[in-house]
Amino acid sequence: MLQDALVGQLDFDPVALEQKYAEERGKRIRPEGQGQYVGTGGKFAAFGADPWADPDFTREPVRDHTTVIVAGGGFGGLVMGARLREAGVDDIRIIEIGADFGGTWYWNRYPGAMCDLEAHIYLPLLEELDYAPRHRYSYAPELLQHSQRIGKAYGLYDKALFQTTITGAEWQEDQQRWFLTTDRGDELTADHLVLACGRQSLPKLPNLPGIDVFRPHTFHSSRWDYGYTGGDPSQPDLTKLKDKRVGVIGTGATAVQIVPEVAKWAKELVVFQRTPSTVGVRGQCETPADWVDMSQPGWQRARRENFQSYLLGLRPDEDPVGDGWTKNLDILIPETAAQLAERLGRTPTTEELLHFAEINDYKVMNGFRKRIAELIEDPDTAAALTPWYRWWCKRPCFHDDYLPAFNRENVTLVDTDGQGVTGFTETAVVVGEDEYEVDCLIFATGFEAAIPYTRLAGFDVAARGTALSEHWKRQVRTLHGVSTDGFPNLFFVGGNVQTAMAVNAVHLIDELALHVAYIIAESRERGLSSVEPASAGVDEYVDLIVNSEKNKASFQFYADCTPGYYNGEGNAKTGEDLFSGARYGDGALAYYELLRSWRAEGSMAGMDGSSGHGSAR
Repeated sequence: MLQDALVGQLDFDPVALEQKYAEERGKRIRPEGQGQYVGTGGKFAAFGADPWADPDFTREPVRDHTTVIVAGGGFGGLVMGARLREAGVDDIRIIEIGADFGGTWYWNRYPGAMCDLEAHIYLPLLEELDYAPRHRYSYAPELLQHSQRIGKAYGLYDKALFQTTITGAEWQEDQQRWFLTTDRGDELTADHLVLACGRQSLPKLPNLPGIDVFRPHTFHSSRWDYGYTGGDPSQPDLTKLKDKRVGVIGTGATAVQIVPEVAKWAKELVVFQRTPSTVGVRGQCETPADWVDMSQPGWQRARRENFQSYLLGLRPDEDPVGDGWTKNLDILIPETAAQLAERLGRTPTTEELLHFAEINDYKVMNGFRKRIAELIEDPDTAAALTPWYRWWCKRPCFHDDYLPAFNRENVTLVDTDGQGVTGFTETAVVVGEDEYEVDCLIFATGFEAAIPYTRLAGFDVAARGTALSEHWKRQVRTLHGVSTDGFPNLFFVGGNVQTAMAVNAVHLIDELALHVAYIIAESRERGLSSVEPASAGVDEYVDLIVNSEKNKASFQFYADCTPGYYNGEGNAKTGEDLFSGARYGDGALAYYELLRSWRAEGSMAGMDGSSGHGSAR
C-alpha cells in the first residue's frame, strides 16, 4: 500500500477493487477472441446493405486520369480533399461506397445518434466554413449535413464517384501512376492515391449458432430500418414499435444512444448485456451564438489542443470544453510528477506514479458507480449495470437518459454475467438456459475495428510486384504513419497504426491531411513524378514506435483490460492488435509537432523522389 502522504486516506480498498476487476475480466475471456464476431459478407450480406442508396442506380463506366484519387468519403476523405484544395491541388476524385459523403455519419442514422465529443472540437473545418454547431454534441442529421457542406464548399462533388467500390489498385512503374478498377467497370489512373478508409463502417455481428435461422426482423444499428420502426433520421418517432417486443444486443457507445429512444416507443424493450459501459453526465444542450468565440483566428485548433492536453495529463490553465471528459481527467491526473515530487520532498518512483494513477482511476470509476446507484431504482438492475474495469478500458460514454431508461416498466435488462448471448432459435434469443422471444432484434454490436488495413479498405494495393498485405505481413511499416517504402505516391489518412492515439479522431485526421497535402503539393512543385519514404527512414521510425517504453506500458495496460474491441477481445499479443496500439509514444501533441517540424524543415527528410517518366494529362 502506498504512503498516506502520496494518496491520502482512502474510503475504498484498492486491493479488493483490483481483485474484482480481474474476476470480471476472467468471466469475459473467450478463446476465439475476434472470432466471436462475423462480418457482413456471404450469407450475412443483407446486414451490410445500404438502406440510404438508390438500389437501381446505374452509370456508365469512367475511364480517365485524376491528379489525386481519395478512397473514402467520410471525414477523412473530405478533410483530405479540402486540404488538397487549399494546397493548390484542384484535380481530386473521391470514391465512396455510400451514396453520399459522410462516412460514419452517412451510415449511422439511428435514433439518438450524436457525436460523443464536443461538436466545436469534433466537426471538421468549422473555422474555414464559419459554421457553428447547433448543439453541444451534434446529432446525426447535422453531422451528415456538415459533410455535405464540406463537399459543396470545396467542390468535391464534381468528380466524386458514389455507390462505387474499388476492386484493385496497382502502381504502374513505367507510367509513374496508379491504376484502379471498380465494381462499376471504371478504369481510373491517378498520380497519387490516398486511402482514407474509416474504421466505423463495416458492421459486425455475433458469430453464434442459429443466427442464420433466426426469423424475427433484424438489422444492424448502422443500417437502421425506419421502414419497420417508423420515423426518419430527422424525426425519429418510432411509432411502428408500439406493439412490438424489441431486443437490443449490446450496451456500448451505440446502444447507450439507441436504448433511450427505443424505450420511448416499444411495447417492451429487452437489452442484452455482456459488459456494462461507464455512463457519465452528458449535459446536452443547444449552443448559443456566443458558446465559442469564433472571431479569433485558429480558435478550433487551440480548442482541440487544449482538450488533447487534458487527455495527456498536462492540465492546461483553462478548460473551455468543460465536459465529462475533462472533469473526469481532472480526477484521474490531479498532479504532475513534478508537483508530486514537491509535495513529497522527493522524486516518486515509477511504481508509485503508476499506483497513484491507478488509485485515481478507482476514484473516477467509483464516481460512475455511485451515479448508477443513485439513478437506478431496482438494486439488481443497478448491480448489473455497474462496470468493473479501468476507465480507459472501454470507450467512456456520457448520456443523460440511458441509465434512467432502465427505470421504465417496459424495459428489461438481461445481464449475461459476462458470457454474452449464447445463440438463437427460430424465434428467440438464447442466454444460457433461457429464451427471450422478440419481434425485432437490433444488433448494436459495433464494427470490424481490429482488422488489417487492406481488409478495411476492401481491396489490396500492389506496387513493383508486391501487395501491401504482403509488405505488412510481419509488421506495419511506415514513415510517420502516412506512407510506406516501396509504394510510391501512396498515403494513408485516418486512425492508422504508427500515427498517434487520439480520442478526437477528427483532430488526428486533420493533422494527417495537412501533412499529406503538403507532401503531394511539394512534390509536384519540385517536379517529382513520384515520392516515397526511404527504407532506412522507415526502419528508424518503426524502431521508434516498437521500442517506445510508453508504448510497451500502454500495451500492458490494455492487454490487462476487460475484453473488447480495444484489446482484441482480451487476446492482443502485440501493439498492432490493439485498436489504438503501436502509436507514437510521446502522445498526440508531440506527434503533431513532429509532423509540423518535418514540414517546416523543408527538405522532405527521409523521402526519395523521382523526376522520371511523368503521367499523362
